[in-house]
Parts: sequence; C-alpha cells; structure tokens
Amino acid sequence: MKEKVDPVVDEAIETLNMQDGPARRKLLKGAGLFSATAAASALISACTSSSSSSAGTTKNAVGSFPSTPKWQFWFVNHVTTNPFFTPTQYGLADAAALLGLPTPKWGGSETSTISQMTNYLSTAISAKADGIAVAVIDANAFTSPIANALSSGIPVISYNADGTFVNGQPKIGSNRLAYVGQALYISGQQMGAEIAKLIPGGGDIVIFIATPGTGNIQPRYDGAASVLKSKGFTIHEVATGATTALEQPAEKAYLLGHKSIKGAFAVDAGSTEFLGTNLQSAGLKVPSGGFDTLGNTLSNIQSGLMDFTIYQDPYLQGFLPTLYMYLYNLSGGTLAPPDTDTGLTIITKDNAAAYAKSSRYQGSTTAEKYIPRPSGAINSLPATTST
Repeated sequence: MKEKVDPVVDEAIETLNMQDGPARRKLLKGAGLFSATAAASALISACTSSSSSSAGTTKNAVGSFPSTPKWQFWFVNHVTTNPFFTPTQYGLADAAALLGLPTPKWGGSETSTISQMTNYLSTAISAKADGIAVAVIDANAFTSPIANALSSGIPVISYNADGTFVNGQPKIGSNRLAYVGQALYISGQQMGAEIAKLIPGGGDIVIFIATPGTGNIQPRYDGAASVLKSKGFTIHEVATGATTALEQPAEKAYLLGHKSIKGAFAVDAGSTEFLGTNLQSAGLKVPSGGFDTLGNTLSNIQSGLMDFTIYQDPYLQGFLPTLYMYLYNLSGGTLAPPDTDTGLTIITKDNAAAYAKSSRYQGSTTAEKYIPRPSGAINSLPATTST
C-alpha cells in the first residue's frame, strides 16, 4: 500500500530526486512522527544519510562531526542593545544550533563603557568559558584580560573591532587568535573615495561619529580623512553619542546650525540611520552617506535622501566566531581561526533592494527562510583605496 505523504514532504522528496530507499523512508518516518512542520529537520537528517543526487555522489551533505561537550561560548559587546547587533545575535545563535551547542552568552556594556566590558570578560574567564569573542574597541584596555583568558586555556577571537588603530594599522597588544570583521581603516578610505566622487570640488563637510576614539569607528574616520585632506576638504568631526536616543537630536541640531556644509556623512550605524531624515528636516539637499543598514538607512537611499552606505555584514560577525571557536576546540587547537574580513559592499539606490528584503540576516525578522539571490551577473567588490 502506498504511503500517504504530506504534500510538503512529497515536494521535498521530488526535489531531491529520492528513490524508494533508506533516505526516503527516513524522511517519511520523520514526517509521520513530527508532522509536516518538522519536515525540514527530517529532511536534513535524511540528506546526511543520502549518497546520491542528480548532480553526482555526495556524502554527509550537512556534515558529520563527533559528539562533543556542550561548549559554552561568550560574546562581549560594547553596545549590547543596539539594533545593529541583532543580526549578530541571530548569527551566533544559528551557528550554535547548527553545531548542537547552547546559544552563546551575550553581554558587556550598553554604552561603550570599557570597564563594564572587561568585567564581563573577566566573568566569562571565571566561569571557564570554552571560547570568548570580544569587540576590542580599545587595544590597551583589553590586552590584559585577553592574556588572562589565553593563559587559562580559553580561545579568544575579536569581532567587529580589533583595537586602536595608528596610521591605519592595529596597535600591537591585542593578542587575540583572530579578528572577524570589516577592515575598518580601509573602509574609511573607501568612504573618502566615494565622498570625493560626489563632491569633486572639495569644501566643508561633516562626519558624524557616535563615540570618537573607539576602535570600532575611529579608524573609519581616520581612513576617510587620509583620502580627503589632500583633496581640498575641511572635515568637521562631530560626536553624536553611544545610544540611538542621543544620536538623532545631536545630529539634527548640528545640521540646523550649519546649513552651508557641502556634504554630511557618518561612520556608525546609528548616526547613519538618522542622517537622511535629519537632512530633510533641516532643508538640506547635499551628498550624504554612511555605514550599515540599520533602521531607515536603506529606505532613505531608495528614496534619494542619502547616496550610499557601506555594509559590513553583522550576521557573519556572530556566525563565524562561533564556528571558529567550535573548530578550534574540536581539533585540539590545530584548526586555528583565520582573520576574516566580513566585507566592504557599497550600497546605492541601484542595489539597495536586495538588502531591503525582510530577512534574519539583516535583523528585520526572526524568521529563518531561504532568500533566492537575484539572477544575472555577480558584481565583485570595489577595489580598495590606499594612500
């Protein structure tokens, strides 16, 4: 007698071109036990047992790792409640779920207070964390805590920020195993190149920065300045604050009082989010741009209120450190984590639509779903700018 198959499961079977065999029967059994809502889990389990596909032979398609302890990783962050890091938290949770580990712990500071971050890092060390990822927004402050973790046998990876930069280079002292994040000084140079294209004659411009001097955003300002100062620009660096509640009014007040500027830009996600609407409120129509895809940034670009933003992929900044710490522990320390640049994509009105789609990877929804990529040619990243 032919099995009665849920349509969702039947479609999955047909898509994978499964014949009547162990993989198909395993999938049907999973679907029967857990209902169609759990068919995806059964499908993944079936895939790992399947040894054939229409394209050729594939074994262990999802991966096959040995049983391990339930390693507990910790993430130390400088603005724990900032919506920029919502995709980061999804990324670390997704990686942990994929590997069968508990969700990494998330903490630190809400306001870039370094003492709160180092205290949380020390708590992770005392708790015998199996790995620590830390946003190193100041190399000097984190040198000793990182050394303590490493001497205790705890692997440490930096993410999002890798310390204080001097002349475009990381300051020696942050002895983490690897860095996962954007090449911050180079991203600032790229911003400078974009500004120079938008304002070829130079002039007075403002660059907003949430927390001047911190290693996650100051390198961007420094990189932009290194490109622009020789091209006839006068740059005004204006602090906006560590929280989005402070950034919006500080930025708006400056724009209302300086209507002769030739351009307005920002080097952090929060200041960028408010830039387009604040320019509009101030009655200014000047070239503008910033970083990341937080809040209204993409819609402001699509509507013409802003010209560009530079993307650094916050999801990967959670996913990859979790994966790297797992592999390091799994291999007895022989699979050393690599430095990983999470990207420098310039988003303009031409390509903003792809990033504006609701997705877990942008932090705009909790839903886990497959998003088909656009058809056609794939554009490479722009060449980086050096001075």
